[in-house]
Amino acid sequence: MTAYNLQSVDSLPEPPAHRDPRPPAPRDPEAFVTGGAYALLFLLGALEGLIGCFHYSHSVGSFPLAAVGLAAAILVTCVLGAAGMRSVAGALVPAVGWFLVSLALTLPTAGGSVIIANSTTGEWYLYGGAVCAAAGVVIALVRRGRTVRPRYQRS
Repeated sequence: MTAYNLQSVDSLPEPPAHRDPRPPAPRDPEAFVTGGAYALLFLLGALEGLIGCFHYSHSVGSFPLAAVGLAAAILVTCVLGAAGMRSVAGALVPAVGWFLVSLALTLPTAGGSVIIANSTTGEWYLYGGAVCAAAGVVIALVRRGRTVRPRYQRS
């Protein structure tokens, strides 16, 4: 059998007839950083949901202090995420991360157990967190609407 050596094939330049006449698309290095920031916001919202699902039940007397505090934390995360990213998506991404994790952890397991119990503190955490996440997105929308300049000037 004849052994083939591919080193000589790889080292030959591509013939001009097969080259693409279009120049390669320019790459925006800021797009990578922006995408990473959105990914971190999603992970922050998901982490808040994960931690909250296991620690929502701490209360002071009959007041669900941890549930209210965790709901306020997702509100602050959404508002600051929108301010930092200068877009409504900065508020929406952590809210989606929180919602997906919280929703996944409210579903019963095969054995029938649940992580978030149907109790007053569980309701405060789930409903309060959902309302606060939605409020963070709405606040970002309102702030964005007030600061957006018109694209076209009418003369």
